[in-house]
Amino acid sequence: MLFGRFEANGKTFFGLVESSAGTIHELKNPEDLTRTIGKIYSLDEVKVLPPCQPQKIICVGLNYRDHAREFSMPVPSEPVLFLKPPTAVTPHKGPIKYPSMCNQLDYEAELAVVMGKTSKEVSPKRVSKYILGLTCANDITARDLQKKDGQWTRAKSFDTFLPLGPYINTDLDSSGLNISLYVNGEKRQQSNTNNLIFPVPELVSFISQIMTLYPGDVILTGTPSGVGKLAVGDEVTVSIDGIGDLQNYVIS
Repeated sequence: MLFGRFEANGKTFFGLVESSAGTIHELKNPEDLTRTIGKIYSLDEVKVLPPCQPQKIICVGLNYRDHAREFSMPVPSEPVLFLKPPTAVTPHKGPIKYPSMCNQLDYEAELAVVMGKTSKEVSPKRVSKYILGLTCANDITARDLQKKDGQWTRAKSFDTFLPLGPYINTDLDSSGLNISLYVNGEKRQQSNTNNLIFPVPELVSFISQIMTLYPGDVILTGTPSGVGKLAVGDEVTVSIDGIGDLQNYVIS
């Protein structure tokens, strides 16, 4: 089931996406995905918004084995965590702004987990009961500032540095998903979530031991090998099985 957040005629609403028909069925209540109000839109007449509004975004560094090999780095014994602010979120087909203080802007395709229930100290076996679904993300990074600062806050936190969407798949298993990234139609990243060092149930459980997770909070699960540069004018697309394509473009 594909679920998203949209705007049409000045109204913001949640809806179920019927991708084969190119239509959206407006929901009466986003907490009940079984009840629509009978209003149907075509994808052409709506603006796709970020599919959730997180209070916090928790990110995991170095979580693909191929990415660790790419940089000749040891596999971590525990997840390495950092945060991005909610103000970094930008929607499908929204712009990524190249900051004037940045000289190297990098893409990082990621599978994102969207929480559905308040979660604290959840065991890996119970994690699925607390997840709303999965979506696409792009962890945009000012790589030169990351190296200069010696920590990641500034480099990861500019407005528009988290493209998210287009939709949330509420029935998708996080294992065995192909994840790809394209810049101007050229494939730059290609991997599978089976290469995750810490799979989704383990990650969510680990994070929930540290902080309470709330509905709408987002967890980025790490990026595979092939990270590289973006330039003004580029179109960048993250594609994940069962979710679709998250497209964005870089502006000055």
